[in-house]
Amino acid sequence: MNTPMDRNSGRTTPADGPKPRKRFISYRLRGEYEKPWLSDPKFTRTKANNYIMWAFIGLGIAVAGAVAYLQVRGSLPQEMCLIYSDDFQGESLDTSKWNYEVALDGFGTGSFDWTTSDPTNVYVDEKGLHIVPTLTNETTSITTDEMWNGYTLNLTADGSCTETAASSCVVHSNSTLGVMINPVRSARINTKDKVGIRYGRVEVKAKIPEGDWLWPAIWMMPTDSVYGVWPNSGEIDIMEARGNGIDYPGGRNVFYSTLHWGLDSATDKYWKTQKVRTMRRGSFSDDLYTYGLEWDSKYIYTYFESRLTQVLYTKFYANDPLWDRGDFSSASINDTLVTNPWANSTSTTGNAPFDQEFYIIMNVAVGAKNGWFPDNEGNKPYLDDATNADWTFWSDVGTWLPTWGKGDARGMTVRSVKMWQRGQCSSSGEL
Repeated sequence: MNTPMDRNSGRTTPADGPKPRKRFISYRLRGEYEKPWLSDPKFTRTKANNYIMWAFIGLGIAVAGAVAYLQVRGSLPQEMCLIYSDDFQGESLDTSKWNYEVALDGFGTGSFDWTTSDPTNVYVDEKGLHIVPTLTNETTSITTDEMWNGYTLNLTADGSCTETAASSCVVHSNSTLGVMINPVRSARINTKDKVGIRYGRVEVKAKIPEGDWLWPAIWMMPTDSVYGVWPNSGEIDIMEARGNGIDYPGGRNVFYSTLHWGLDSATDKYWKTQKVRTMRRGSFSDDLYTYGLEWDSKYIYTYFESRLTQVLYTKFYANDPLWDRGDFSSASINDTLVTNPWANSTSTTGNAPFDQEFYIIMNVAVGAKNGWFPDNEGNKPYLDDATNADWTFWSDVGTWLPTWGKGDARGMTVRSVKMWQRGQCSSSGEL
C-alpha cells in the first residue's frame, strides 16, 4: 500500500485512520519509601515558624478589630425615640411646630434680606417646603426710589417683627447716610420652644438654591442659652453653603459643618471644629440630599446621606473640656481676663456648652457682611466694612439676579425633617 511522506519527520504514515496514542507512564513512587527530610531539624523549625507567623496574624486581626470597635463604639446606633417628623404634605407650614423669624437686621450677620412670613418667601406645595428669596420692589409696594431714600419700614407698627431691638424692626432709607430698605426678602423658620433635643439625631432632606450670594443653612441654637449670649452657649451648623457656581471658591458644590463655641466673636473657636464636604461632580443644588446630625454627651458628628459618611466628628473628653481645648484661660476681653462660662456645667464629659437642649433653624440669607463671602473673591460687588455695602450690592442686581435659579430653584427646598431624642420611647410613642 502506498503511503504519503510526513514532511516534518521524513517518516511515512498511514494515509487514513487514527494516530496511535502515546501511553502515559506514571513516575509516582509506589510502595514504601524513605522520607529523610522529616527527621531534619530544619523542617521542624520551619513548621514551628509557620505556626508562630499565623498566630501573630490572628493576633493582629483581633487587635485591629478591638481598636476599630473601641473607636466607633460611641458612634454605634443608640436607642432613639422619634419625636418629630414632617414631610411637608399639608397646604401650609405647621405653626404648632414652626415659628417665623421676621426682622430686618440680618441677625448679626449683615445679610441684606428682610425675613418674612410672606407666602411668596416661605410656602409648602407637593414638592415640600420652600424658602425662596425675592426682590423687595417686585413683591411689595415699596418702589426702587423709596428703597434708596425717604421711606420708613416699621415692622413694629404692623406687629410682624419677632425681635425686640428697634434696629431689627425699623429702618429709614437715607441716601445721605447710605441706609437703604432691604433690597431682597427671604425667610427664616425655627422650632424654638416647640421641638428641641438634648442628645439625639436630626435628619433634613433638602436641596440648596442656585444663585450668587445666596446662603442656605440648616442649623441649631440653644433653647435657653444657659451659658450666656452667642457663642457662649454654642451653635451647631449641620449644613451651610453658598449658592454661587462651582467656579467660586466654595460654591454650591461645597457645604460646611461647624460647631461654634467661645467667649465672644473674636474668641469663637469654630475653626477647631469645622469640616467641609465637596461634591466632585455636580453640586448640592442638583437634587435632594440628606444632611444629618448625631449627638451624644461624648461626641457630635454630622453626616451626608448616610451615618456611614461622616463630615464633622468632634469627640469630648472629661480631662480635656472645651474650656481647656480652646486655651481660654489666658484670654481677655477689653483687657479683662475672662472666667469660664461653663464652670457650672453638670456634664462629666467636658462637652459644655453642648450639653443643653437645642432647636432647629432653616433659612436662606442673601449676602452677608461677616466674612462668609470674602471680599474681593468671585467678583463680589461690595466690601463688608463699606457704609454703602447695601447700595453697591443692589447696584449689581443685573449681574447676580440672572444667576439665581428659576422658580423654586432660587430657594431651598426641604422634603422632610426628622428629629429623634436619645433614649427609649414610652408606650405612647413619646419619651
